[in-house]
Amino acid sequence: MSALALSVVLSFVSAVAYAGGAIVQEQVALSSSGAQQYAPLRRPAWWAAVALNGLGALLHVVALACGPLSLVQPLGALTIVFALPMAALFVGRKAGATAWRGALMATVGLAGLLALVGTSGARSLDGPQRVAAAVVTAAAVVTLMVAARAVHRHPAVRSILLATAAGVAFGMSSVFTKTVAVDWTGGVSAADLPSLAVIGVLATAGMLLSQASYRGAGLAAPLATLTVVNPVVAAAVGITMFGETFRYGTTGTALALSCGVVAAGGLILLTTERLAREQRDAGGAVPVLVDAASAPVPAPTAELLLAELKMPDDVTLPDDMTVPAVVPAAAAGPDALDPAAVPVMPYAPFYGGPYVPLPATGRHLARS
Repeated sequence: MSALALSVVLSFVSAVAYAGGAIVQEQVALSSSGAQQYAPLRRPAWWAAVALNGLGALLHVVALACGPLSLVQPLGALTIVFALPMAALFVGRKAGATAWRGALMATVGLAGLLALVGTSGARSLDGPQRVAAAVVTAAAVVTLMVAARAVHRHPAVRSILLATAAGVAFGMSSVFTKTVAVDWTGGVSAADLPSLAVIGVLATAGMLLSQASYRGAGLAAPLATLTVVNPVVAAAVGITMFGETFRYGTTGTALALSCGVVAAGGLILLTTERLAREQRDAGGAVPVLVDAASAPVPAPTAELLLAELKMPDDVTLPDDMTVPAVVPAAAAGPDALDPAAVPVMPYAPFYGGPYVPLPATGRHLARS
């Protein structure tokens, strides 16, 4: 098998591993709450998802070593395409037509965008550039997390924001990985330890944020957002800081922008599909309002009053505290007794005074 064919096979397997990890993460998120929504460390299934994502990352790195970046990176966008049928097959989560259209648009747009990114010579970032990249990345991730917390009542929007933060973290982790790889071509140095620490922090943050993004938002929208944002951020940094350019000059730049619009449209479709589903679910739970004025109000009877109020045997009512009870004729039903036959029941256990039962005087009053 040639190196090119091997890179294609590894890219496919990597995409399947990433898709499997995302499905497991989404299932774990369904039953996690509170602090566990970010790191359910006591859930074996979550560690299985970590292993699947680690396997996907390892295969992706090997595929990059065997094949060109312009081929391997677009194939990584197949993760969302594999995830939808896998979710329907293994966990019974079927995606609607809108979700499929959005996923395909996002994948095609991303693949076209990455295919147009040109190659450049191996370059690294100097010290100030690394510090600036780390600070800007941290600020962006924290800002997205704060925004997600502010819109916690809208799970779909919250999910997109957290998935965007995860994509930024993963994308910048790839940038620092490339920087360290370029540095190591001249030998391993202790000066790369801060960059390795940044890689570890960003990769961990991306994993935790992606886990939280699946809570209450399904699979398609957060996974598509993460799949698109991750390489787009890496490509943007590569163009601005590593000297990479789009192929075919001005025409290639225009095509790349068009592909970006297609990918963004796919994400919008995925988000609106999830929002529409939430509105349908909420609409099914709306209670039916009943006009209390039109509801029949049963008239109280002597039997009902006697059943609800019982005078203790050791309590006697003084003669001077008795009050005749009168049941209005308008409220009496066909089964009501004569008003004079309704006895006076004391409320002595609580207040020591007489209790006069009064019926509802209007049809608009209903007992809850």
